[in-house]
Amino acid sequence: MKVGKSNRDSIADNPFLSPLLMIHTPPEYLLWSGKLPVEKAPTVAIIGTRRPTAYGKEVTRQLATELAQQGVIIVSGLALGIDAIAHQAALEAGGVTVAVLPTGLPEIYPATHRQLAQRIIRQGGALVSEYPPGTLARKHHFLARNRLISGLADAVIVTEAADRSGTLSTVGHALEQNKDVFAVPGPITSLLSVGPNRLLQQGAHVVMSAADILNLIAPERIVEQMAIPLAQTPTEQVIIDLIRSGVKDGDELLYMSKIEPSEFLQTMTMMELRNVVKPMGGNRWRV
Repeated sequence: MKVGKSNRDSIADNPFLSPLLMIHTPPEYLLWSGKLPVEKAPTVAIIGTRRPTAYGKEVTRQLATELAQQGVIIVSGLALGIDAIAHQAALEAGGVTVAVLPTGLPEIYPATHRQLAQRIIRQGGALVSEYPPGTLARKHHFLARNRLISGLADAVIVTEAADRSGTLSTVGHALEQNKDVFAVPGPITSLLSVGPNRLLQQGAHVVMSAADILNLIAPERIVEQMAIPLAQTPTEQVIIDLIRSGVKDGDELLYMSKIEPSEFLQTMTMMELRNVVKPMGGNRWRV
């Protein structure tokens, strides 16, 4: 793994890295491997718990995919859970993703993500660190690198996180850096939705699709196809076809679709998050 080094002068000369010089405690230098973006494309950090639910995984995958398809750079920390899912989804969408590490290159943490790290490099992204070569991960490194994750981004998205999650330290840095913070609403019964729901109470932007983010940070990147209801599974297609045929009532949709109730509810939730279906009130739906 070839490792490059940028001092403050070269950081200043790179439009992607230069915002880091404006944050509190900017890095003295950065190590990097791969290909750093040479232009300042819209950049979003996607962060969250290391143990996401099926809901958190799906939402993260959907948002990262949609954003990457619109040319948005996805930044995260290569950690287990939400971070890795965001990186992987961006890569699968053919996009660019950058991982900020708590170790010195060429060390990778966690070691189980070495193949993911190599894929990031192979597909035109980069690994970034502020630590000397070979430095192993220490507890304080994780909190310190969070300021770099938010510093590189135009906006930060929290998909799932507990109330006292380390994820929220990144949010604190983002607010200090005047970055937009988005949160995915989740069930009030889920401990991993407490963090995002609390952020929404405190004024974070609600995110239900990539369009919500692009409308604020890069409206020119929105394409009309994003507003067209597209089914991603046969189950979604069945529901969309029924609504288009005039079936609007949720109970009637469940009955006529012949879908298991738990699968039906999960599918409706995911389509609502993507703005494929929209509630009309009274358990009635439209596309």
